[in-house]
Amino acid sequence: MKKVISIIPARGGSVGIPGKNLKDFCGKPLIAWAIEASKASKLVQRTIVSTDCIEIAEVAKSYGAEVPFLRPKELASNEIAIEPTLKHTVDFLIKSENYRPDLVCLLLPTNPLRTTEIIDSCVKIAEGGDYDCVLTVNEIPANHTPFWSLVQREGKACFYFEKDFNSRFARRQDFPERCFAKNDLVFVFQPRNLFADKPSMFGKGDKVNFCETPSFLDGDINTTSEWIITENLFRFFQSEEGKKILSDEFKNI
Repeated sequence: MKKVISIIPARGGSVGIPGKNLKDFCGKPLIAWAIEASKASKLVQRTIVSTDCIEIAEVAKSYGAEVPFLRPKELASNEIAIEPTLKHTVDFLIKSENYRPDLVCLLLPTNPLRTTEIIDSCVKIAEGGDYDCVLTVNEIPANHTPFWSLVQREGKACFYFEKDFNSRFARRQDFPERCFAKNDLVFVFQPRNLFADKPSMFGKGDKVNFCETPSFLDGDINTTSEWIITENLFRFFQSEEGKKILSDEFKNI
């Protein structure tokens, strides 16, 4: 069995919603939902939280996550890319424990709609193919695809890929391919990607695959309105009707 770890990055600072990671979301701190989804996975052996905040560290531990260090201040800025934080975590495990994971699963705590089934589906895809990274996506609504995107050229509107309105695709069924958006629910990648000359969790970018998830699980809490909308969705999916919808959707994952 491959050694798979999840890393949940959680800074103490938050611009949009102060104290976001510890704020109560449907009865638990926001970060708890990411931890519990990871802990319930049959394929993830270790759940590690990377934080610069002592309070977040204590809460994370209380929900069963490992917090083997406090993140250095230079990696706690909202301007820092995610790769240095991920590399720091993997490097710490290698140097302090001689532990080398085979796969790393990145779980951002800002989407509590994530489920364990989605995590495991991504890990299975990553284990089953020659991929540097597997990420979750959802299909883009027809009117948001490049095929129906509008631009203005020479003072006139036209479709991005066409010269005028009459040469457009009349129906979405006529699109040459489906279009998807990454939704940041789950990223599973090779640890070696972080130690390349140009670190990227996507590797060189030519060995990336995706796991399609239901579009209604797409969410990223950064504002108060997004928080309210996501809470309402979360509560619905705790209902019997919501659970049935999720169950039916996951049959296709």
